Amino acid sequence: MIMRDTDTQERRNREILADVVRAYIETGEPISSRAISKRLMEQLSPATIRNVMVDLEEAGYLSQPHTSAGRVPTAAAYRIFAQMVASQARLTPEDEQWIRNEMAAARGPEEIAERAGRVLARISRGLGIVVAPPIGKAVVEHLRFVLLPDLRVLAIVIGPGGATRDKVLHTQRRFAQEELDRTSDYLNRHYSGWTLAAIREDLLAKLAKDHERYDDLTATALTLCDPQLLADTSTRQVLVEGTAQMAATPEFSGQGQFQELLFAIEEKHKLVALLNNCIDSPEPVLVQIGLGEIATDGSNLALISAPYTAHDQVQGSLGVLGPTRMQYERAITAVAYVARLYSETLDRSG
Repeated sequence: MIMRDTDTQERRNREILADVVRAYIETGEPISSRAISKRLMEQLSPATIRNVMVDLEEAGYLSQPHTSAGRVPTAAAYRIFAQMVASQARLTPEDEQWIRNEMAAARGPEEIAERAGRVLARISRGLGIVVAPPIGKAVVEHLRFVLLPDLRVLAIVIGPGGATRDKVLHTQRRFAQEELDRTSDYLNRHYSGWTLAAIREDLLAKLAKDHERYDDLTATALTLCDPQLLADTSTRQVLVEGTAQMAATPEFSGQGQFQELLFAIEEKHKLVALLNNCIDSPEPVLVQIGLGEIATDGSNLALISAPYTAHDQVQGSLGVLGPTRMQYERAITAVAYVARLYSETLDRSG
Protein backbone atom coordinates (compact mmCIF):
# COMPACT_ATOMS: atom_id res chain seq x y z
CA MET A 1 0.00 0.00 0.00
CA ILE A 2 2.25 2.83 1.26
CA MET A 3 5.75 1.45 1.95
CA ARG A 4 6.72 -2.05 0.96
CA ASP A 5 10.09 -2.53 2.80
CA THR A 6 8.84 -4.97 5.42
CA ASP A 7 5.54 -6.23 6.83
CA THR A 8 6.39 -4.45 10.08
CA GLN A 9 6.79 -1.10 8.34
CA GLU A 10 3.55 -1.65 6.41
CA ARG A 11 1.63 -2.44 9.60
CA ARG A 12 3.17 0.56 11.36
CA ASN A 13 2.29 2.90 8.51
CA ARG A 14 -1.31 1.69 8.46
CA GLU A 15 -1.62 2.09 12.22
CA ILE A 16 -0.24 5.62 12.13
CA LEU A 17 -2.47 6.55 9.20
CA ALA A 18 -5.53 5.13 10.99
CA ASP A 19 -4.68 7.06 14.15
CA VAL A 20 -4.25 10.29 12.20
CA VAL A 21 -7.68 9.80 10.62
CA ARG A 22 -9.30 8.92 13.96
CA ALA A 23 -7.71 11.88 15.72
CA TYR A 24 -8.77 14.27 12.97
CA ILE A 25 -12.34 12.92 13.02
CA GLU A 26 -12.43 13.55 16.79
CA THR A 27 -10.88 17.02 16.83
CA GLY A 28 -11.18 18.55 13.36
CA GLU A 29 -7.71 20.01 13.89
CA PRO A 30 -4.44 19.18 12.06
CA ILE A 31 -2.70 16.30 13.84
CA SER A 32 0.89 16.48 15.09
CA SER A 33 3.34 13.60 15.44
CA ARG A 34 3.39 14.17 19.20
CA ALA A 35 -0.39 13.67 19.38
CA ILE A 36 -0.06 10.37 17.52
CA SER A 37 2.77 9.15 19.77
CA LYS A 38 0.38 9.39 22.72
CA ARG A 39 -2.22 7.22 20.95
CA LEU A 40 -0.06 4.38 19.63
CA MET A 41 0.25 1.08 21.47
CA GLU A 42 3.79 0.72 20.11
CA GLN A 43 6.34 3.05 21.72
CA LEU A 44 7.66 5.25 18.92
CA SER A 45 9.35 8.61 19.19
CA PRO A 46 7.65 11.70 17.72
CA ALA A 47 10.59 11.96 15.30
CA THR A 48 9.98 8.43 13.96
CA ILE A 49 6.28 9.15 13.62
CA ARG A 50 7.05 12.46 11.92
CA ASN A 51 9.14 10.65 9.30
CA VAL A 52 6.32 8.19 8.62
CA MET A 53 3.84 11.06 8.30
CA VAL A 54 6.14 12.74 5.77
CA ASP A 55 6.18 9.50 3.77
CA LEU A 56 2.40 9.33 3.98
CA GLU A 57 2.15 12.92 2.78
CA GLU A 58 4.41 12.21 -0.19
CA ALA A 59 2.26 9.17 -1.03
CA GLY A 60 -0.87 11.37 -1.12
CA TYR A 61 -2.52 10.19 2.10
CA LEU A 62 -1.91 13.29 4.24
CA SER A 63 -1.68 17.01 3.57
CA GLN A 64 -0.27 19.89 5.58
CA PRO A 65 -2.46 23.04 5.60
CA HIS A 66 0.40 25.20 6.91
CA THR A 67 4.13 24.67 7.24
CA SER A 68 4.05 24.82 11.04
CA ALA A 69 0.80 22.88 11.39
CA GLY A 70 0.11 19.20 11.76
CA ARG A 71 -1.37 17.08 8.99
CA VAL A 72 -4.88 16.19 7.88
CA PRO A 73 -6.12 13.12 5.96
CA THR A 74 -6.89 13.27 2.25
CA ALA A 75 -9.73 11.48 0.46
CA ALA A 76 -7.29 8.63 -0.28
CA ALA A 77 -6.61 8.26 3.45
CA TYR A 78 -10.32 8.09 4.24
CA ARG A 79 -10.74 5.36 1.59
CA ILE A 80 -7.98 3.24 3.15
CA PHE A 81 -9.37 3.87 6.63
CA ALA A 82 -12.92 2.89 5.62
CA GLN A 83 -11.61 -0.37 4.12
CA MET A 84 -9.71 -1.10 7.33
CA VAL A 85 -12.66 -0.58 9.66
CA ALA A 86 -15.46 -1.98 7.49
CA SER A 87 -14.62 -5.64 8.17
CA GLN A 88 -13.93 -5.10 11.86
CA ALA A 89 -16.63 -2.64 12.92
CA ARG A 90 -19.35 -3.93 15.22
CA LEU A 91 -22.58 -2.22 16.25
CA THR A 92 -22.58 -1.31 19.92
CA PRO A 93 -25.34 -2.91 22.05
CA GLU A 94 -26.67 0.59 22.82
CA ASP A 95 -26.96 1.54 19.13
CA GLU A 96 -28.47 -1.83 18.24
CA GLN A 97 -31.18 -1.55 20.90
CA TRP A 98 -31.99 2.07 20.07
CA ILE A 99 -32.22 1.41 16.32
CA ARG A 100 -34.40 -1.67 16.86
CA ASN A 101 -36.77 0.23 19.14
CA GLU A 102 -37.04 3.13 16.68
CA MET A 103 -37.75 0.89 13.69
CA ALA A 104 -40.19 -1.31 15.63
CA ALA A 105 -42.32 1.73 16.50
CA ALA A 106 -43.02 2.49 12.82
CA ARG A 107 -46.57 2.00 11.54
CA GLY A 108 -46.99 1.63 7.80
CA PRO A 109 -44.50 1.75 4.93
CA GLU A 110 -44.17 5.53 4.80
CA GLU A 111 -43.32 5.75 8.50
CA ILE A 112 -40.83 2.88 8.18
CA ALA A 113 -38.93 4.82 5.50
CA GLU A 114 -39.10 8.06 7.51
CA ARG A 115 -37.80 6.38 10.65
CA ALA A 116 -35.01 4.67 8.73
CA GLY A 117 -33.92 8.06 7.38
CA ARG A 118 -34.11 9.73 10.80
CA VAL A 119 -32.18 6.92 12.49
CA LEU A 120 -29.38 7.12 9.92
CA ALA A 121 -29.26 10.92 10.14
CA ARG A 122 -28.99 10.87 13.93
CA ILE A 123 -26.33 8.15 14.00
CA SER A 124 -24.16 9.77 11.31
CA ARG A 125 -24.94 13.42 12.07
CA GLY A 126 -25.32 13.79 8.32
CA LEU A 127 -28.14 13.08 5.92
CA GLY A 128 -30.15 9.88 6.19
CA ILE A 129 -31.43 8.88 2.74
CA VAL A 130 -33.88 6.18 1.63
CA VAL A 131 -34.43 5.53 -2.09
CA ALA A 132 -37.48 3.60 -3.26
CA PRO A 133 -37.20 1.58 -6.49
CA PRO A 134 -38.63 2.81 -9.79
CA ILE A 135 -42.20 1.59 -10.01
CA GLY A 136 -41.30 -1.10 -12.55
CA LYS A 137 -38.92 -2.76 -10.09
CA ALA A 138 -41.17 -2.55 -7.05
CA VAL A 139 -42.57 -5.81 -5.71
CA VAL A 140 -46.30 -6.04 -6.47
CA GLU A 141 -48.64 -7.44 -3.83
CA HIS A 142 -51.74 -6.13 -5.56
CA LEU A 143 -52.31 -4.30 -8.83
CA ARG A 144 -55.25 -2.30 -10.10
CA PHE A 145 -55.97 -0.41 -13.32
CA VAL A 146 -58.45 2.47 -13.45
CA LEU A 147 -59.82 3.86 -16.71
CA LEU A 148 -59.27 7.58 -17.28
CA PRO A 149 -60.41 9.83 -20.15
CA ASP A 150 -58.32 10.39 -23.31
CA LEU A 151 -56.79 6.91 -23.66
CA ARG A 152 -55.22 7.03 -20.24
CA VAL A 153 -55.07 4.33 -17.59
CA LEU A 154 -54.06 4.80 -13.95
CA ALA A 155 -51.88 1.92 -12.73
CA ILE A 156 -51.98 1.51 -8.93
CA VAL A 157 -49.29 -0.72 -7.46
CA ILE A 158 -49.60 -1.86 -3.84
CA GLY A 159 -46.38 -3.28 -2.44
CA PRO A 160 -45.21 -4.89 0.81
CA GLY A 161 -46.69 -3.27 3.88
CA GLY A 162 -49.33 -1.47 1.84
CA ALA A 163 -46.92 0.98 0.19
CA THR A 164 -48.85 2.47 -2.74
CA ARG A 165 -47.40 3.84 -5.97
CA ASP A 166 -49.28 5.00 -9.07
CA LYS A 167 -48.53 6.05 -12.62
CA VAL A 168 -50.72 7.34 -15.44
CA LEU A 169 -50.23 5.33 -18.66
CA HIS A 170 -50.90 6.89 -22.04
CA THR A 171 -52.16 3.97 -24.12
CA GLN A 172 -52.51 3.56 -27.89
CA ARG A 173 -56.02 2.09 -27.80
CA ARG A 174 -59.20 2.44 -25.82
CA PHE A 175 -59.89 0.02 -22.95
CA ALA A 176 -63.09 -0.80 -21.11
CA GLN A 177 -63.01 -0.91 -17.30
CA GLU A 178 -64.22 -4.54 -17.40
CA GLU A 179 -61.20 -5.46 -19.51
CA LEU A 180 -58.88 -3.69 -17.10
CA ASP A 181 -60.49 -5.52 -14.16
CA ARG A 182 -60.03 -8.92 -15.82
CA THR A 183 -56.40 -8.11 -16.52
CA SER A 184 -55.64 -6.99 -12.98
CA ASP A 185 -57.42 -10.08 -11.57
CA TYR A 186 -55.27 -12.30 -13.79
CA LEU A 187 -52.06 -10.56 -12.73
CA ASN A 188 -52.98 -10.61 -9.04
CA ARG A 189 -53.75 -14.34 -9.15
CA HIS A 190 -50.58 -15.36 -10.97
CA TYR A 191 -47.96 -12.72 -10.16
CA SER A 192 -48.37 -11.49 -6.58
CA GLY A 193 -44.90 -11.00 -5.14
CA TRP A 194 -43.31 -10.32 -8.56
CA THR A 195 -42.00 -7.03 -9.93
CA LEU A 196 -43.64 -5.46 -12.99
CA ALA A 197 -40.41 -5.97 -14.91
CA ALA A 198 -40.37 -9.68 -14.05
CA ILE A 199 -44.07 -10.00 -14.91
CA ARG A 200 -43.48 -8.54 -18.35
CA GLU A 201 -40.50 -10.83 -18.96
CA ASP A 202 -42.53 -13.91 -18.02
CA LEU A 203 -45.50 -12.89 -20.18
CA LEU A 204 -43.20 -12.39 -23.17
CA ALA A 205 -41.68 -15.83 -22.59
CA LYS A 206 -45.12 -17.44 -22.44
CA LEU A 207 -46.22 -15.80 -25.67
CA ALA A 208 -43.02 -16.82 -27.45
CA LYS A 209 -43.41 -20.43 -26.32
CA ASP A 210 -47.10 -20.91 -27.10
CA HIS A 211 -48.73 -17.92 -28.77
CA GLU A 212 -52.09 -19.58 -29.42
CA ARG A 213 -52.56 -20.73 -25.85
CA TYR A 214 -52.36 -17.25 -24.43
CA ASP A 215 -55.24 -15.04 -25.43
CA ASP A 216 -55.94 -11.33 -25.59
CA LEU A 217 -55.78 -11.15 -21.80
CA THR A 218 -52.02 -11.74 -21.86
CA ALA A 219 -51.56 -9.22 -24.66
CA THR A 220 -53.50 -6.64 -22.66
CA ALA A 221 -51.40 -7.36 -19.58
CA LEU A 222 -48.26 -6.85 -21.66
CA THR A 223 -49.57 -3.53 -22.93
CA LEU A 224 -50.27 -2.36 -19.42
CA CYS A 225 -46.83 -3.50 -18.20
CA ASP A 226 -45.37 -1.27 -20.88
CA PRO A 227 -41.68 -0.30 -20.95
CA GLN A 228 -42.65 3.37 -20.53
CA LEU A 229 -43.93 2.40 -17.10
CA LEU A 230 -41.02 0.13 -16.24
CA ALA A 231 -38.34 2.58 -17.36
CA ASP A 232 -39.87 5.59 -15.68
CA THR A 233 -37.58 7.23 -13.12
CA SER A 234 -39.74 10.20 -12.16
CA THR A 235 -41.81 7.95 -9.89
CA ARG A 236 -38.73 7.06 -7.85
CA GLN A 237 -39.18 8.37 -4.34
CA VAL A 238 -36.26 9.80 -2.38
CA LEU A 239 -36.59 10.57 1.32
CA VAL A 240 -33.94 12.78 2.95
CA GLU A 241 -33.68 13.44 6.70
CA GLY A 242 -31.24 15.53 8.73
CA THR A 243 -30.75 18.56 6.48
CA ALA A 244 -30.70 21.05 9.40
CA GLN A 245 -28.00 19.23 11.35
CA MET A 246 -25.91 18.83 8.19
CA ALA A 247 -26.03 22.61 7.70
CA ALA A 248 -24.59 23.07 11.18
CA THR A 249 -21.41 21.07 10.51
CA PRO A 250 -18.17 23.08 10.14
CA GLU A 251 -17.60 21.63 6.68
CA PHE A 252 -20.73 23.41 5.42
CA SER A 253 -20.37 26.70 7.23
CA GLY A 254 -20.12 28.41 3.84
CA GLN A 255 -23.55 29.23 2.43
CA GLY A 256 -22.50 28.46 -1.15
CA GLN A 257 -21.28 24.94 -0.32
CA PHE A 258 -24.49 23.98 1.41
CA GLN A 259 -26.69 25.49 -1.30
CA GLU A 260 -24.86 23.41 -3.89
CA LEU A 261 -25.47 20.26 -1.84
CA LEU A 262 -29.16 21.13 -1.48
CA PHE A 263 -29.39 21.58 -5.25
CA ALA A 264 -27.86 18.12 -5.75
CA ILE A 265 -30.42 16.64 -3.37
CA GLU A 266 -33.26 18.35 -5.21
CA GLU A 267 -31.92 17.10 -8.55
CA LYS A 268 -32.09 13.55 -7.13
CA HIS A 269 -30.99 11.52 -10.14
CA LYS A 270 -27.27 11.99 -9.44
CA LEU A 271 -27.75 11.17 -5.78
CA VAL A 272 -29.86 8.10 -6.63
CA ALA A 273 -27.21 6.83 -9.07
CA LEU A 274 -24.52 7.07 -6.39
CA LEU A 275 -26.67 5.41 -3.74
CA ASN A 276 -27.62 2.57 -6.05
CA ASN A 277 -23.98 1.73 -6.76
CA CYS A 278 -24.26 -0.45 -3.65
CA ILE A 279 -26.75 -2.76 -5.40
CA ASP A 280 -24.08 -4.09 -7.78
CA SER A 281 -21.27 -3.98 -5.22
CA PRO A 282 -19.87 -7.25 -3.81
CA GLU A 283 -19.60 -5.54 -0.43
CA PRO A 284 -22.67 -5.57 1.85
CA VAL A 285 -22.05 -1.88 2.60
CA LEU A 286 -20.46 0.42 0.03
CA VAL A 287 -18.35 3.38 1.14
CA GLN A 288 -17.72 6.10 -1.45
CA ILE A 289 -15.29 8.90 -0.58
CA GLY A 290 -15.15 12.08 -2.65
CA LEU A 291 -18.35 12.81 -4.54
CA GLY A 292 -17.51 15.18 -7.35
CA GLU A 293 -20.52 13.85 -9.24
CA ILE A 294 -22.96 15.76 -7.05
CA ALA A 295 -20.98 18.81 -5.95
CA THR A 296 -18.08 20.86 -7.32
CA ASP A 297 -16.23 20.52 -4.03
CA GLY A 298 -17.42 16.97 -3.35
CA SER A 299 -14.00 15.79 -2.18
CA ASN A 300 -15.08 16.46 1.40
CA LEU A 301 -18.21 14.29 1.11
CA ALA A 302 -18.67 10.60 1.92
CA LEU A 303 -21.58 8.28 1.12
CA ILE A 304 -22.23 4.97 2.88
CA SER A 305 -25.02 2.87 1.38
CA ALA A 306 -26.57 -0.60 1.34
CA PRO A 307 -29.47 -2.21 -0.55
CA TYR A 308 -32.67 -3.37 1.11
CA THR A 309 -34.88 -6.19 -0.14
CA ALA A 310 -38.42 -7.59 -0.07
CA HIS A 311 -38.94 -11.30 -0.69
CA ASP A 312 -35.24 -11.62 -1.67
CA GLN A 313 -35.59 -8.99 -4.41
CA VAL A 314 -33.67 -5.73 -4.16
CA GLN A 315 -36.12 -2.90 -3.71
CA GLY A 316 -33.95 0.14 -3.24
CA SER A 317 -31.08 1.54 -1.23
CA LEU A 318 -30.49 3.56 1.90
CA GLY A 319 -27.51 5.27 3.41
CA VAL A 320 -25.86 8.29 4.95
CA LEU A 321 -24.31 11.28 3.22
CA GLY A 322 -22.02 13.44 5.25
CA PRO A 323 -18.61 15.09 5.54
CA THR A 324 -15.60 12.81 5.17
CA ARG A 325 -14.89 13.59 8.83
CA MET A 326 -17.52 11.20 10.17
CA GLN A 327 -17.54 8.25 12.59
CA TYR A 328 -17.15 5.50 9.97
CA GLU A 329 -17.41 2.51 12.31
CA ARG A 330 -20.70 3.73 13.69
CA ALA A 331 -22.13 4.83 10.35
CA ILE A 332 -21.16 1.62 8.49
CA THR A 333 -22.65 -0.68 11.13
CA ALA A 334 -25.81 1.43 11.41
CA VAL A 335 -26.41 1.40 7.64
CA ALA A 336 -25.99 -2.39 7.54
CA TYR A 337 -28.34 -2.94 10.49
CA VAL A 338 -31.04 -0.53 9.31
CA ALA A 339 -31.00 -2.16 5.86
CA ARG A 340 -31.47 -5.57 7.48
CA LEU A 341 -34.33 -4.43 9.72
CA TYR A 342 -36.00 -2.60 6.83
CA SER A 343 -35.83 -5.76 4.69
CA GLU A 344 -37.21 -7.91 7.52
CA THR A 345 -40.09 -5.47 8.04
CA LEU A 346 -41.00 -5.54 4.33
CA ASP A 347 -40.89 -9.36 4.34
CA ARG A 348 -43.20 -9.60 7.35
CA SER A 349 -45.66 -7.00 6.09
CA GLY A 350 -45.88 -8.69 2.68
